[in-house]
Amino acid sequence: MNINNICKSLIVGSVLSLTTLAPAMAETTLRYAEGSPNRGARAAALQYFADQLKDQSGGDLKLDIHWGGALLKYSAILGGVSSGTADMGSVLSAYEPQKMRALSVGDIPVPQSDAWVGMRAMYELMTTNEQLQQQFDNNDVVYVTNYSTSEMQFECAGDVRIEKLEDFAGKKIRASAIYAKILDEVGANMVNFVYSEVYQALDTGLVDCSGGYLYAMRAFKTPEVTTSVALMNWGQIAGFAMVMNKWSWDDLSAEQQKLMRKVGSEMVDFYAQRLVAENQDVTEKLPTGELGNKVEVIKWSDEMRAGLFAQSDKYIDAWISDMNKAGLDGKAIWDEYQALLNKYQAELDEKGYPWNRS
Repeated sequence: MNINNICKSLIVGSVLSLTTLAPAMAETTLRYAEGSPNRGARAAALQYFADQLKDQSGGDLKLDIHWGGALLKYSAILGGVSSGTADMGSVLSAYEPQKMRALSVGDIPVPQSDAWVGMRAMYELMTTNEQLQQQFDNNDVVYVTNYSTSEMQFECAGDVRIEKLEDFAGKKIRASAIYAKILDEVGANMVNFVYSEVYQALDTGLVDCSGGYLYAMRAFKTPEVTTSVALMNWGQIAGFAMVMNKWSWDDLSAEQQKLMRKVGSEMVDFYAQRLVAENQDVTEKLPTGELGNKVEVIKWSDEMRAGLFAQSDKYIDAWISDMNKAGLDGKAIWDEYQALLNKYQAELDEKGYPWNRS
């Protein structure tokens, strides 16, 4: 082969190599740190987000999800995403109360305990309020979308039944965030451990009752070791978000960033639909014994629930004060959050859930 043919072969080979590499270079795989196992409604929602992101980007954006704390435990996810150990992850404000003070507004018990209402209000607040967006930016992360635990209920073992707030007095209770502080004030003996240990704690008597969520009862099989559930609908933990490393976010094109938020919004409806259906199904099956023991469901009246939220007032004031000390307008943010909760609650009351509308 003469020198001209050799040069032509090299040029053609280089062009073919670049053509072959081009699709691979366009693909972006993001490492995602998830603290919970791959089961239940929220896991399905995260997988939905990953699948939709891949499909709607034409395969350009993919998630590599590390389930069950395999990459980072919940307590380490914010730091891991900030530093780039993971590109994305699920964070709870309860694990980072100072760094995630912006997100903690979703953990204050409010009467609007519906998961769709809570997530919609949080999503709009976090994606439109510049003060809160700056708080995320200060921690080198970007808010993408919201999760919720759905309504807080209390599952109990043995002969313990919780019919009113005063029944918590003297009981060994597991709860988190402001809920734990309120129960401590009414005389409960608080015990702290991660949610994955709830089954063993109830089974061994380490606690009498644990704050939890109907869909999680099935996922963690706790009806096998409980005898009653107090259906309190006591607010929800909505200080629970999907975040992305700021530098990874900045590397995305404007179109990709827009798609990330779009899929995040769609995930809210997907997740809420499954939460609502799952919670209803669990409520119906608890007394039958199909999920474990025959579990008594104790439904709290609106009057009893009102007593719960009366306990929240001073924590609202404390949250506003903390935000003010951090240089933010706490009252304005709280008022905006309340307006959004009322907006989406009114929409739900008038039109029903989006997935049920014609």
